[in-house]
Amino acid sequence: MSSGGAGGGGRGRRVLVGILSGAGISTDSGIPDYRGPNGLWRRNPEAEKLVTYDAYMGDPEIRRRSWQMRRESPAFRAKPNVAHEAVARLERSGTPVRVITQNVDGLHQLAGVPERKVLELHGTVRAVTCTRCHARSSMADALARVTAGEPDPDCLVCGGILKSATVMFGERLDPQVLGTALGVAKAAEVFIAVGTTLQVQPAASLAGVAAEHGARLIIVNAEPTPYDPLADEVIREPIGTALPRLLAGLAEPAG
Repeated sequence: MSSGGAGGGGRGRRVLVGILSGAGISTDSGIPDYRGPNGLWRRNPEAEKLVTYDAYMGDPEIRRRSWQMRRESPAFRAKPNVAHEAVARLERSGTPVRVITQNVDGLHQLAGVPERKVLELHGTVRAVTCTRCHARSSMADALARVTAGEPDPDCLVCGGILKSATVMFGERLDPQVLGTALGVAKAAEVFIAVGTTLQVQPAASLAGVAAEHGARLIIVNAEPTPYDPLADEVIREPIGTALPRLLAGLAEPAG
């Protein structure tokens, strides 16, 4: 395997694989691509309001509809697929791996990737946070309150408005998470962008940062991306086929 500028030096062989995952890695788990060409936000602009911060905060009816949308979310029924499992298998092999995901479904962790090795750029749907006191609690508990008859449950600590612990439209990414992701991109010897159109910034720029710092850039996506010209390899095969084979070839040999 070729090595970029990060990692080696006099410290012996070291492989750091950075994986940037987008919606395409989770579609085989039954979670639709919300942002793609046929995604929900493009097909139904009204639905976008349900995850737009200003609309959510300013309109109780939007919040009530948002809670109903969360109750019906396929993310809570989804199971990790073979691509998520391949990433977890690579991590268990002892290969230094960090996952940067644009997804909020938590499937990398459910597949067995340790929490500390997953950077969730857009947050997680599996928790809620108070917009006033920032207390964090379980999404499952909040949805149980909705099911029990609270259409817009408030914070049990301070009475503030609750939202999912995701980055809504109109909110900024967590600067600490983004900074750590940039560090991974700069340090990676291999950087794999999988299931992402690489059009949503600043996440997409991580592929360019990795390439600029000497990583071997591999893009696994059905459609062309703006970063294809920078890539050492572009793979158009289905993710469930391509990613397990690709990652198996990157695993550290035993011993």
